[in-house]
Amino acid sequence: MFISPHTFHIPVMGTSYTADTPARVAPFGISSVVSLVDDLLLERFRKIYAEEYKLQYEDISQREPDGRAKRITAYLNTLAEVVKIRFEAIKKQPFFFKNDKAKYFEMLPTGHPLRTLYLKLMGMKDAPEEERKEIETTLNLGMVEGSVDVNIMVKLDRSPPNDELSDAKSALKGYAMSLLKNSAVVFSAGINQSLYNYVAQFKEFYRNAAGEISKRIIVKASDFRSALIQGKYLARKGLEVSEYRIESGLNCGGHAFPSQGFLLPAILKEIRAQRDLLHQFKEAPPPKITVQGGIGNHAENLRMMEYYGIDGTGWGSPFLLVPEASPVDEETREQLIKATPNDLYMSDASPLDIYFNNLRSSGSEKWHLKQIELGKPGSPCIKGFLQNNTEFSERPVCKASRFYQERKLKQIEECELSEEQKEVMRKSVYAKQCICDHLGNSGLIFLNAEKAENVPQSICPGPNIAWFNRSYSMQEMIDHIYGRSADLTPAERPHMFAKEVEMYGDWFALQVKKSEGDKDLVAWLKTAAKNFSEGMDYCLEVASTTPFPGENLASIPLRVEIEKKRLEENLRILEG
Repeated sequence: MFISPHTFHIPVMGTSYTADTPARVAPFGISSVVSLVDDLLLERFRKIYAEEYKLQYEDISQREPDGRAKRITAYLNTLAEVVKIRFEAIKKQPFFFKNDKAKYFEMLPTGHPLRTLYLKLMGMKDAPEEERKEIETTLNLGMVEGSVDVNIMVKLDRSPPNDELSDAKSALKGYAMSLLKNSAVVFSAGINQSLYNYVAQFKEFYRNAAGEISKRIIVKASDFRSALIQGKYLARKGLEVSEYRIESGLNCGGHAFPSQGFLLPAILKEIRAQRDLLHQFKEAPPPKITVQGGIGNHAENLRMMEYYGIDGTGWGSPFLLVPEASPVDEETREQLIKATPNDLYMSDASPLDIYFNNLRSSGSEKWHLKQIELGKPGSPCIKGFLQNNTEFSERPVCKASRFYQERKLKQIEECELSEEQKEVMRKSVYAKQCICDHLGNSGLIFLNAEKAENVPQSICPGPNIAWFNRSYSMQEMIDHIYGRSADLTPAERPHMFAKEVEMYGDWFALQVKKSEGDKDLVAWLKTAAKNFSEGMDYCLEVASTTPFPGENLASIPLRVEIEKKRLEENLRILEG
């Protein structure tokens, strides 16, 4: 069974921002996650890396039967080969030099046996070679690659017009058929029973005669109940969940999936008390529990690991400022460096009608505004991964497409509403942005496969990135995670729990505005308000505990006081 040398991983970020991250970080023992949404983008990345490493490359066209699965398999095989090449090159490097081998061991967690042994070796530079050789051999044998994991957003499951597999199933097939070992697939964005049934067809997800699983299953969930339901469903197929990744419903990057008012600390409290229920196969090791979403410094990392007993943490958005780890074009990275909390917002940009964490004035946003000014709103639907609307056609189209927006705007003009009402409706149409294509462009610019002036860049950072204000080396960021350096964030940065409380306050106020007397929604929101209020009470309990060094617990009561009052005001509005 794969055991990561690190206690953190880099989660999936958009379609391109971790597309080649494993090639960058896995040789250093760090695990990361590739999105399998955009197989056409991965095909372009494959060509780039095949050329760089002189690997075999044959184009897999869009007309190729089962082409999506084949493109994904081919890219993952290329990625595995590149990781192997880079890892073996690091292993062959000598000790006692400032090189990638030194970086490999220096970046390991404080107290890790290999790091401790490495530091011992560094103190033996003048010792006879025979005394050092045994330690050097042990260190070389102990080096392992990070896990090359993949993410399937199970709600993105478009069915093609022919008899080929749906998007999620073809992505799963592409992964299952790849040469990746000691790897995992992350299922995110809820449950897809048809997809989970399909998983059972592949032996790679079951234990072999030696008791090993070559491809593990990780479930990402925003609450305990969702994790438990998915775990039980998979268990009925004989499929083990090796890890549950618990993510804040709002304080994250990318699409946001708010729970019914359940705050992350309350969810973690429940998991701490009932994690045994997630262990479906008693003869197998218990699943790991990791958490991600807004963690910003070593103190908060310790809160997750030591207070809640979590096995590991996910660090996403801060790595967007680490060129060694994430392919972000220079212009977009500079925007992220300068971004303030007000520049990072929860938007309606996603054509899926799911909240989407966004960056104001991104290349994509500027491009869409220009199209509106030119009287040509919407985008040419180049890839179509988010096509799910049949309002104006039998075949699903994307709400960000020019086809949809032109027809929707015409419909609005022809309806008998006030100009003020029409303008509100127009804004909701204009809000939808092309994210399936634009999310991939920054990585292509970074790799010199496109020019910034030709392709708009969309990016979806979590709000946490506002507190990181420059580019960082990978070693700097990892030393920050493990508390081996001065905190990279300012002392005034609010605690991750305080930020989530604020975001849920904003979310609840927005839902109240949208309720408009909908009795079912009002009843649902009253329950959400109860959960939110109880969660804030628990946040106050956490705030009264002894802080870990550098933990800004004092920001929690201040934010709770504000949001408690705002919640009362919104409940009065809700009750009319």
